[in-house]
Amino acid sequence: MSALPFQILGTGNYLPRQTVHSDAFDARWGLAAGTTFRQVGVRQRHVAAPDESSSFMAARAAERALAAAGLQAEQLDVIISACAVMEQAIPCLGAQIQRAMGLGSSGIPAFDINATCLSFVVAMDLAASMVAVGRWKRVLIVSSEMPSAGLNPDDKNVAALFGDGAAAAIVGLPLEGSESALLCSHMRTYGEGAAHCQIRGGGTWLHAQKEVSDWRRSSWFEMDGRATYRLAARHFPDFLQTLLSRADRGMEDLSCIVPHQASGKALDHLCRALGVPAERLVRTLADLGNQVAASIPNALHHAIGCGRLQRGDTFALLGTGAGLSLGGLVLRY
Repeated sequence: MSALPFQILGTGNYLPRQTVHSDAFDARWGLAAGTTFRQVGVRQRHVAAPDESSSFMAARAAERALAAAGLQAEQLDVIISACAVMEQAIPCLGAQIQRAMGLGSSGIPAFDINATCLSFVVAMDLAASMVAVGRWKRVLIVSSEMPSAGLNPDDKNVAALFGDGAAAAIVGLPLEGSESALLCSHMRTYGEGAAHCQIRGGGTWLHAQKEVSDWRRSSWFEMDGRATYRLAARHFPDFLQTLLSRADRGMEDLSCIVPHQASGKALDHLCRALGVPAERLVRTLADLGNQVAASIPNALHHAIGCGRLQRGDTFALLGTGAGLSLGGLVLRY
């Protein structure tokens, strides 16, 4: 594919005030101190308080991204909410974020994109295409997730892995003199893995008119980590080869890789699969946990903030999502 002129103009994030350390899970489950951290790879995670809704967190992250881009909210052409789980079924979270930003009477278009953990990547791809054809110039993409609301506290496979938080990016037409671009994108979905990561309730299949106990049980997040890992590992090498081929780049051309923070073991495997030194991989899992769709933009924000990513660098956003989907972008920052 041809490169599309496209620039990340500013990023921002919001992390809930409360943090929960992995030692708390050790105590809950009667484990030796440090066990949960060693097994999961998460030292601490942020957990939202009752006054920190998904739209509230998204609005704060968006405001910080706007400040970093030197723009006012009224200059946005569109607001895209890129989240796996909405605050409520209707209206879309994009509309609620618009209202939380004080833009409720602005008329700025706002909508949702949901590709679970890959939502931010898919939204970036869409935004780049729309910018390239002249439909939009300044786009807000924000991912805000509260997995703590859907985790079974007794499920040792997931309870200690996830964290709440939000991250946002202002993207659009490159500034004068910039060579920023989206070099390529690629996504694949293998629906055979649809049941490996799921929340069965909340939609039209298991709903409030069903037996209450079944409805409540179906509201927990369910994950078969081993099955997800096996399916992703089977398809990832060919997926990655196609992505890099479309970008006409090799792994050695990437300054850094910004991945979805799925788990410690998944990140370790990714390093081996990519054949790159560990320092090339941006990792935020230990301090933030798996933040679902917010993981990739939070890792991107971290890479920019700490200087891992400099203007002119070529880098990749890369990850997996429930479905099972594989997705990635190669960009020149």
